[in-house]
Amino acid sequence: MSSVETERPAQWETEAAVGAADYPEPFWRSLFLFNVYRLIVGLLLLLVVAIWGNNVLFGSHDLTLFVVTDVAYVLFAITCFVLISARRQFNLQLMMQVAADIGFIVILLFASGGISSGLGLLLLSTLAGAGLISRGRLTLFFAALAAIAVLLEHTFEVLGLDAPVAQYAQAGLLSAAYFAIAWLAHTLAKHTVASEQLAAQREIDLANMEQVNQLVIRDMQDGVLVVDEHGVIRQLNERAERLLGPLPSERSEAPLDEYAPALAARFEEWRGQADPATLAPFSSNVSARFVPIGRSRRVGAVIFLEDQTRIQAQARQLKLAAMGRLTANIAHEIRNPLGAVSHAAELLQEEPAINETTQRLIAIINENAQRLDRMMNDVLRLNRGERAHRERFKLVDFLKTFVEEFAQIERIDPGVFAIELGADPEVLFDRSHLNQVMWNLCRNALRHCGQRPASIRIRVAMARFGSVVKLDVVDDGPGVAPEARSRLFEPFFTTAAGGTGLGLYIAREVCEANGATLDYVETSAGAQFTVLCRAA
Repeated sequence: MSSVETERPAQWETEAAVGAADYPEPFWRSLFLFNVYRLIVGLLLLLVVAIWGNNVLFGSHDLTLFVVTDVAYVLFAITCFVLISARRQFNLQLMMQVAADIGFIVILLFASGGISSGLGLLLLSTLAGAGLISRGRLTLFFAALAAIAVLLEHTFEVLGLDAPVAQYAQAGLLSAAYFAIAWLAHTLAKHTVASEQLAAQREIDLANMEQVNQLVIRDMQDGVLVVDEHGVIRQLNERAERLLGPLPSERSEAPLDEYAPALAARFEEWRGQADPATLAPFSSNVSARFVPIGRSRRVGAVIFLEDQTRIQAQARQLKLAAMGRLTANIAHEIRNPLGAVSHAAELLQEEPAINETTQRLIAIINENAQRLDRMMNDVLRLNRGERAHRERFKLVDFLKTFVEEFAQIERIDPGVFAIELGADPEVLFDRSHLNQVMWNLCRNALRHCGQRPASIRIRVAMARFGSVVKLDVVDDGPGVAPEARSRLFEPFFTTAAGGTGLGLYIAREVCEANGATLDYVETSAGAQFTVLCRAA
């Protein structure tokens, strides 16, 4: 987090290079207004002399000198507008303008009969303005310059024009007033600088806090929406858009009742009840928690959207973690006697005189031993949680090779598969993991399809503007029963007589380890499983 210097404002960091000083716009705007005041004063003095003439003290000693000096003062003010517009040499321009003010006003003071004309009071506003504009710098110097000029003018009048010596008291008091105004301007400027520093620090703090809030909201696993008193969405994170859908691209804000009507109904119900429940489901998989922004629920709320599927998955993971430790130990204990059974069956098969019944019994032993071994391997693989080693490869080439190997091992006609290509992308995936996922999906599809030509279709397409690869495995079988769809990816759930119930669960876990997703898609006929993975 940035900090603000306490010794001097950030605007004066280039003070050492006055010739190329780049002062902020407020400094130049103040100097411009100061020059407007100078121009108005000059024009008013001309107007007074033109209307009342000798009836006023202005120009009473030398009217011609007064008018010429005042016209020069007005022309100087006009010239200063040009210099200010150039935005160069701020300090030099300020010093030149204040010194010129002192010079012009002292000459006007002399032409009007000296200190008694009252024109010396004009320097009070000049010094005050100069002190505020310069933030207190050189203020006392300007006051000393004005006091010396007034005292010298009166001394010249006393020596050359026989002015009353007693008016030195007035000149002294006026000079003291210059220093008083300069000191007051200096004090006010210090408070102004302190206020600017505090405002700059608060601005930085607020900007940093806003960025932190945005980062926190963006990276939260729950969806977050900020809704005002009118039910308009002021802010939402990416997770909320995933749960509710994206906002219309042409609008940065949208009414909640148009964006999510079901959630808006829950929101109004929450605001209307005296003691409403803070957690309310508004869809099958999402619950909403409402937190008021202020003391009243009428001024708006922060809505937290909790994905129940993620919570259920976390609970399932905790359950599996405990069960996994137990099953892993059991699997190790089972594999030893299982190996002995398999070895004994192999020795029995090598006996010279065995009949057909014995052969069938030995085949049953081998088949069930292989089933148990496959189940143990799935259990151990589930508990190892192997990390993904992603690589970049052509998906279409991988699928063609996979289909050939699968058909050869399963002893089926490769024509049962049909690869439909909507794109030829490269993917980021662990090749062995993708092979494991495809093997599981295709074996399930082969078990339930009609095993006719193109009974299993593998489709490749692009999604999300080319950043995601969509891989579908579709069969022409009867599909998944509606009552079993919600439990497809649960461990140890199976509809096959010889299945372990871990295939689809492990396939989904493998996909998540590679930053991909595996889901079942309801279709009118057959079964469809979709893998969404990252394009390379």
